[in-house]
Amino acid sequence: MAQTGGRKRIWGWYFFDWASQPYNTLLLTFIFGPYFAQTATNALVGGGMELGAAKAQAQAYWGYGLALAGVAIAVLAPILGAVADSSGRRMPWIRLFSAMYVVGAGALWWTAPADFSLLWALFFFGIGLVGMEFATIFTNAYLPELHPDADERGRISGDGWAFGYAGGVLALIAMIALFQSGANGRTMAGLTPLFGLDPATKADTRIVGPLTAIWYAVFMIPFFLYVRDRPKPGAVRYRVGAGLADLVRTLRGLPKHPSLLAYLGSSMFYRDALNGMYTFGGVYALGVLDWSIQEIGIFGILAAISGAVFCVLGGRIDRRIGPMPMIVACCVILIATACLIISLGPNSVMGVSLPEGSALPDILFYVAGASIGAAGGALQASSRNMLTRQGNPERMTEAFGLYALSGKATSFLAPALIALTSDLTGSQRLGITPVVGLFIIGLILLAWVKPKGDFAT
Repeated sequence: MAQTGGRKRIWGWYFFDWASQPYNTLLLTFIFGPYFAQTATNALVGGGMELGAAKAQAQAYWGYGLALAGVAIAVLAPILGAVADSSGRRMPWIRLFSAMYVVGAGALWWTAPADFSLLWALFFFGIGLVGMEFATIFTNAYLPELHPDADERGRISGDGWAFGYAGGVLALIAMIALFQSGANGRTMAGLTPLFGLDPATKADTRIVGPLTAIWYAVFMIPFFLYVRDRPKPGAVRYRVGAGLADLVRTLRGLPKHPSLLAYLGSSMFYRDALNGMYTFGGVYALGVLDWSIQEIGIFGILAAISGAVFCVLGGRIDRRIGPMPMIVACCVILIATACLIISLGPNSVMGVSLPEGSALPDILFYVAGASIGAAGGALQASSRNMLTRQGNPERMTEAFGLYALSGKATSFLAPALIALTSDLTGSQRLGITPVVGLFIIGLILLAWVKPKGDFAT
């Protein structure tokens, strides 16, 4: 089949970010995550647990579920990447994992409070999350093929991430304007929830699963139309043995490429810390600041808009100075933001008591959300561009598989540490503290990373 034009191929690639971002925005962070915490908390309180302990326990359950999904991704990611590189065929895998995304997201409709099952909710959320993460691995591996100039790839990566944030913003606005009701039974647009969705059964919130699934299915069409594989001449499909042999050789050879090894280690920690902030941000706002899900949705819109704007700006700064300075600056900003969040309570900031009803904690949490969106988006865009400089150009899907492995090998760590800290302290606020240490470790390891990698000619 004839190759599509370069510009169409880039736009098709952008549409994956647009299509897939709502899983992070609507499900992981701002709508379903807080809904899970709220519903699980109510179930635990109904079973006789004290409210504060129930909130911490619900946060812990969410963390343990994400940790299990992260282990599955860590084990399989480099293997699948190596198999795909052995044939040059990525698209069949993207179709498979897209189906998992749609099924997992859509099944979240069946999580009504009346018959709420922790296992059911976490299982199907995990299926969709695994599908989204694996589809991302194979899609990211197309990045080096989109432009021969490594500097331009920084701009393309940033613009793609910004386009994804824009999709997340629009999906989130649609959710809280048309479906999610507030305390008055009306949506943010002043409407009753569409399709007669009953807030009493949380149907107005549970619709987020099917909405996310439909959004992905529709907006992946440009990707499948314009992005094509470039199979290796004479390659055989799915040579599992050859792929595994190549992976073993790559792993054995990693010590010969210290910059790549250090980068995988560094990104393992700072991306895990960032994911912890994304994953628990909405849960934290609901449990510590007593926000409603509608308020968390508005917070999410602010964070996503901030992310979109700064991904575009960051991509252009990346093109000018390279990804390394961007990564360092973003990590520093996120450390300061994490410390700010930990210091916030309903009536206090940094240990200073405030008058009852003070709006300052809420205002500062909005500021923190904007900072997470801006620095987090730019960090992820520059990080995947940095990987194209660190990895072997001939084995890029495998490199992104290792990148996913490094991101997921300890992806259980932030959720597990947050869950464990929440359990031990009985405090959601203190439960967030481990992310600061993970960011610092990531920054330290960057000292051994060469800005242009080991494979630069």
